[in-house]
Amino acid sequence: MIGFNEEPLIKVGLVSAASEVRLTLKGRYIATSSEAIDEGDYVASIEGGAVMLTGGTRIKSGSIALAPEDFDLCSIVVHSVTIGIDFHWQRTESQRFQGAIKLIATHQGITVINELPLESYLVSVISSEMSASCPAELLRAHAIVSRSWLLAQLCAARGDNSMLPDSSASSYESSYEILRWYNRESHLEFDVCADDHCQRYQGISKAFSDEAFNAVQATRGKVIVYGREICDARYSKSCGGMTEVYRAAWEDKDVPYLAAVYDGEGELHKVQLPLTDEENARAWIESSPAAFCNAASPALLARILPDFDQETQDFFRWTIEYTQDELREILLNKLSLDFGRILALEPLERGESGRIIRLKITGEKRSLHIGKELEIRRALSRSHLYSSAFVVHADGSPYATRFRLNGAGWGHGVGLCQIGAAVMADRGYTHEEILRHYFRGVSLKALY
Repeated sequence: MIGFNEEPLIKVGLVSAASEVRLTLKGRYIATSSEAIDEGDYVASIEGGAVMLTGGTRIKSGSIALAPEDFDLCSIVVHSVTIGIDFHWQRTESQRFQGAIKLIATHQGITVINELPLESYLVSVISSEMSASCPAELLRAHAIVSRSWLLAQLCAARGDNSMLPDSSASSYESSYEILRWYNRESHLEFDVCADDHCQRYQGISKAFSDEAFNAVQATRGKVIVYGREICDARYSKSCGGMTEVYRAAWEDKDVPYLAAVYDGEGELHKVQLPLTDEENARAWIESSPAAFCNAASPALLARILPDFDQETQDFFRWTIEYTQDELREILLNKLSLDFGRILALEPLERGESGRIIRLKITGEKRSLHIGKELEIRRALSRSHLYSSAFVVHADGSPYATRFRLNGAGWGHGVGLCQIGAAVMADRGYTHEEILRHYFRGVSLKALY
């Protein structure tokens, strides 16, 4: 195992390719040039291929670093940060960050990076992914999962973990098939981005409870390991009652601790398995089976979900409808392909949670096979479908006027189910029991 003997500093990408960045400093900062920067409002822009910072002072350089004189007392507000990029909750916020800020001039614009200790980063992550008012054992479990995931990615970037993927994205494309999956991008300037593509990180704006700080402190340095390697601990909002296997969302390899797990107590009853079978998957998705993530009360959801996630209430089972014209327009926009009138959406392969891995789109002008799960979700929605676990109902023949998708779950479904874990914590399960429920065969280890 590649160990971390002390807490690492993490570089988080906040903004990329911005033509201008507005900042508000609270407290004194020291610039790269050793110049003291007083608190106040500043604007960073590109001038002659360099960053120009103007406000109480003027600094011009290819990159400008601002380090706080006091980590606890100083903070920087970065205005107009876009979160939830391309998802249905996308919006722009002003967010406050601790630690150092670095502004880098690139060919595309300004990149903004926040550098801070890992444990401080995690307080924000667990308060951004969920709400800081979550049950304490959920926050502890999430801190360990998020720490494990990030340290595993750092190991992978160095080529130190043989169980982790080697590339950020892979695809196969032909005239009749698109097969594509996405891992964390190989960022050159920073370790991890701040949005849902990596882990949500929204600064100290969301870290408002003692419970969030206590959860990180109580689990300091702890990760889940499988054998001698740090687990690539994935998670999503709601598995829909059954977690998914790794290969359904990413490359075709088995990750033993990212297997299909029933998200409930005991054994499944009155459910035909496997959900890779089309009839079984249809029955599962169009029912409401007992599961942890199907047992969250409105009061618990109000406690555990950030405000913008509470705009979505049908995370366990959901329905979306399209007219023929709407579906054609979406496919043309997302795939740059004209199918003509759509005849059918046909699952070709499903994962063990019932999520579609390969889908056949048949139109009057052409047909296309598409996968994996995220590519399917992108192709069939103006933002993203909640998940690829869905069944299709079409009225009329051969050219339907309307398509109805009945679906299950929110996200890829691999690893920890955040809403299910919240229900477990609310019922008195410990964070260790939660972790061992979703990640089979793992153990906990303190690295530092």
